Amino acid sequence: MQELINPIIEQRADPHITKHSDGYYYFTASVPEYDRIEIRRAKSIAELRTTSELINAWYKPDTGPYSDLIWAPELHFIDGAWYVYFAAAPSRAIVDGLFQHRMYAISNHNANPITDNWVFEGQIDTGMDTFCLDATSFSHQGRNYYVWAQKENGIRGNSNLYIAELETPTQLRTQPQRLTIPEFDWEQRGFWVNEGPSILHRHGKFWMTYSASATDENYCMGLLWADENSDLLNPANWHKSDHPVFATNWEKKVYGPGHNSFTQDENGHDLLVYHARDYTEIEGDPLWDPNRHTRIKVLTWKDGFPQFGDAI
Repeated sequence: MQELINPIIEQRADPHITKHSDGYYYFTASVPEYDRIEIRRAKSIAELRTTSELINAWYKPDTGPYSDLIWAPELHFIDGAWYVYFAAAPSRAIVDGLFQHRMYAISNHNANPITDNWVFEGQIDTGMDTFCLDATSFSHQGRNYYVWAQKENGIRGNSNLYIAELETPTQLRTQPQRLTIPEFDWEQRGFWVNEGPSILHRHGKFWMTYSASATDENYCMGLLWADENSDLLNPANWHKSDHPVFATNWEKKVYGPGHNSFTQDENGHDLLVYHARDYTEIEGDPLWDPNRHTRIKVLTWKDGFPQFGDAI
């Protein structure tokens, strides 16, 4: 593969790269302005930095329930069409210690999503009217699944992780099942958070990474896994690491790595895509600091388990 120099794309947090059957790599991420959904594509990962094939697929409206803080868009190809899942809030107001995000989707039925044919699909209703974000999706044995982070009343913290089967790409078929809550010290630094899930299907298992703690140097990644032949909607079938699998690299000055996705290089090797900062001196809330950059590294395997190694 072409040598990648980190960061591969600056000022793009919550990065999501997918390699599609058309041979293109597609990239979405949160932009510093939090005002739009940007999609870019290229024939190689390295070219995503400079590609001219880039569109702003959707801009937030000036007012209304989804008119601010457009966070963590993810592009998915489901049942023959493109969908972007994202979270949005009515304002930047914090109520009871939380932003007011809900989850939404846009769709495009063109083979090439780098077009202006995007349609707003509305809110993804989970049955819980609380803060939620960071939706992702995966398919297995003819069923489509939806995984996300949400606040559940009565449970301490900002967010837990949930899974449900999809009826359509924008409607749940089953009730949400809670997979994990912030229970360990490394999930509770600054904020009690489990968010940003990402799915990888390898070696007979489904691997689910997620991010924990505040979005500063405490941000880190945890891991869940389940056998591919188990009932993925049963939380008892998911196992959880009691330690973070990816965290700040103090020696290399890569701080708060997380909110990852997975892709493959041109030769089929697994890649870990994530964001991180290169300093810790942040003025005010880390969310308003634009310098979470997209980074990438090779993901290796040992005895069937992913080896994340050090953030670089």
